[in-house]
Amino acid sequence: MTNARNVLTPEALSMMDVIARTGSFAAAARELGKVPSALTYNVRQLEDALDVLLFDRRSRQAKLTAAGDELLSEGRRLLEQVDAVANRVKRVATGWETQLTIAVDGVMSRTTLFELCESFYALNQGAPAETAGGPGTRLRLRTEVLAGTWEALVSGQADLAIGVAVDRITPPGIHMQVLGAMNFVFAVAPHHPLASFEGVLADADLIRHRAVAVADSAQRMTPLTVNLLPGQDVLTVATMQNKIEAQLRCLGCGFLPEPLAREHIAAGRLVVKQVERPSSLARLGYAWRSVPAGSPSRKPQMGLALRWWLAQLESETTRHALLERHGGLIPLGGA
Repeated sequence: MTNARNVLTPEALSMMDVIARTGSFAAAARELGKVPSALTYNVRQLEDALDVLLFDRRSRQAKLTAAGDELLSEGRRLLEQVDAVANRVKRVATGWETQLTIAVDGVMSRTTLFELCESFYALNQGAPAETAGGPGTRLRLRTEVLAGTWEALVSGQADLAIGVAVDRITPPGIHMQVLGAMNFVFAVAPHHPLASFEGVLADADLIRHRAVAVADSAQRMTPLTVNLLPGQDVLTVATMQNKIEAQLRCLGCGFLPEPLAREHIAAGRLVVKQVERPSSLARLGYAWRSVPAGSPSRKPQMGLALRWWLAQLESETTRHALLERHGGLIPLGGA
């Protein structure tokens, strides 16, 4: 018996597809430029190798059996995968990465981030599949917090990190540019005990009240702790959005990025209080990985997908939107 691997070729699967689509061996033979007897012989080879009947011989038309229908369904999927692999190989040869992983701090504008993704995927509109750029590179987005964003980059889990603290020493192969500054304000719900406090809040006033903190997503690096007092009760959550939700529900108090809290403050759902400790202003940047000059690696120092993202981040409008555009109030313009 013929080995199934030897007969389950892309050509055989394509032949099955044509026969099923045209409805007869004769019609399929005309489309493929062959004689019907050649197709009949190839189908019998498939049936012998798989030990199944693929077409109902009682029908005058090329009617698939249940086994034939399954082979056709899986065959179409396999052919799509073969085409996808071939296209990705071509793209890699022309400089497009197979995958680009972007670690994004949770304080960045998700609206702006996904608009950038839309623009990236639109790169191939109207272009042939084999020369498509953006969609051929698989994007992987990671939401990180504090040191976790930097760790994802330096550990090799991400190619680009957006929202990292700029006061870091960059190791070889890591490049950084300034994104901008984000102001943090101390805020509580209107019915929180500190909401009616007169004057400036000292640490002695804050420590008596539960704080809400976002857990640093770093797994190996030392996690960062920001604006928490020793001995203070803490409710720890996973994301900045959860922190805002907790403070809206009066589950605690704490510092919030002013752009994310702006609409809640304007609507009176949060109250900003003055505190004795210095104002919190985070200077953020974006960093990316590349092969250092003189490296023995044969890979290109920077792929075309990463180049595209870095080109967008050079725009002051885009950088500003990533920091500030959380309530849909700031138009992105040309990114």
